[in-house]
Amino acid sequence: MKKFGFLVFLFVFLWSFPHLGEAATSTKVVLNGQELSIPEDVQNMQGSVMVPIRVISENLGYKVQWNQADGRVMIDGEGKSIQLLIGKKAASVGNKTYDLNTAPVVQNGTTLVPIRLVSEQMGIDVHWNNSDKIVTLTTLDASTGGGTNSGSGNGTAENGLALVNGISFSESRLLVTLDKGVTPKVSKMDSPDRIVVDLPKTDFSPAFAAQGPDASVGQIASLDVPNNDNVSQVRYSQFSTEPSSVRIVIDLKNKQDYEVFTEGSLLIVDLVADNGTSTEPDSTTGPTQPGTGVGDSGKKVVVIDAGHGDQDPGAIGSQTSEKKLNLGLALKVEALLKNDPNIDVVLTRSDDTFLQLKERVKIAEKLGADVFVSIHANSSGSSAASGTETYYQRASSKKLAQTIHKYFVAATGFKDRGVQYGNFHVIRETTMPAVLLEVGFISNRTEESKMMDSAKQDEIAASIVKGIKEYLGAS
Repeated sequence: MKKFGFLVFLFVFLWSFPHLGEAATSTKVVLNGQELSIPEDVQNMQGSVMVPIRVISENLGYKVQWNQADGRVMIDGEGKSIQLLIGKKAASVGNKTYDLNTAPVVQNGTTLVPIRLVSEQMGIDVHWNNSDKIVTLTTLDASTGGGTNSGSGNGTAENGLALVNGISFSESRLLVTLDKGVTPKVSKMDSPDRIVVDLPKTDFSPAFAAQGPDASVGQIASLDVPNNDNVSQVRYSQFSTEPSSVRIVIDLKNKQDYEVFTEGSLLIVDLVADNGTSTEPDSTTGPTQPGTGVGDSGKKVVVIDAGHGDQDPGAIGSQTSEKKLNLGLALKVEALLKNDPNIDVVLTRSDDTFLQLKERVKIAEKLGADVFVSIHANSSGSSAASGTETYYQRASSKKLAQTIHKYFVAATGFKDRGVQYGNFHVIRETTMPAVLLEVGFISNRTEESKMMDSAKQDEIAASIVKGIKEYLGAS
């Protein structure tokens, strides 16, 4: 879907669910298979939902102008224009005028615009799951193949291709997230040593193609793999176009074998010690799938989940975004846990990659993790809101939450908001003890600054590790 169409969609969607109001962020919104980030300062005013203008400028990349003299808000993109006036119940879209229930306002220095822009031609299929509070939306673009891929131009539903949403490599594990399952063709090659993963009838999703270097046919993009004893880099590209296929190459420093498993739309390739065998170049078969190779030695398996990522920034502060804070802490926790020979640590994401919530859960489930810890930063419409809190969903997770929290809250130095029950997907759908940590409020400038401080991050990471190890009996 084009950006301007998405902007109008956002207005129409939020108008269609006015009951969300201030609780918008507790509701999960999935558009064409991708979870959207809804800011906490969405408000319900006199029955109309109001959204900060920064949602448009920061998240959608549109040019937004504010003329204080006449109270005019102008939003431009894709050759079209929306104009609104502070205090006026009308909006102009191109040469058409639409009536609004509530006029745009300026509140606490933030410009809030009403989101009722009627568009009967949007073609959005809406499904509401009341038990899980999930809104699933499918646009006409996605269902009929009307979308385009800015990377290679082949990623549409019309031609039946699977789309790659993310590629990451951590330790000895390649993670590939797609919008649907794919049967990979994996082979081991030498001179030089490398493992080749071919994904037939696959292309890069528009979001993935837009976030990084060009990986279309004839171009090769790469992931740096610093400080890895076995891998020098990971390369990927659109390998062919008729039909489209994606090739991912793991460049090895020494011979390695591999194990492959898939779970729905998630593909995992684990590197393991070389067994002395090899396959011919361009082999289309890989070894059987005896397991993940993680935890087989009796080690405890810890999965650390950095919340949000890529097009889902999470909460936005005055200096940074939640996704960056989450990842920075997760990497520090990983580095500390690696020092314990009795623990295997796995990150759900090690870079700015988007993963759906169910994919984060699948990683932990497939690995048979002993504990799952999801790291987040909090946000509120009030800049005075502050504090650290730890959430659990099942009774079996409460002890883990209490054990981590006692060290965690002491390290942040923020207000103790306690250990609480929370019905979050990643701690509800996992079967091992699982917790979700809210370090502090990114909407509070003081706490945001402290969370950005490297020394403070080291303290917080150490506290999380101390709690995990004590729970596992490894302290």
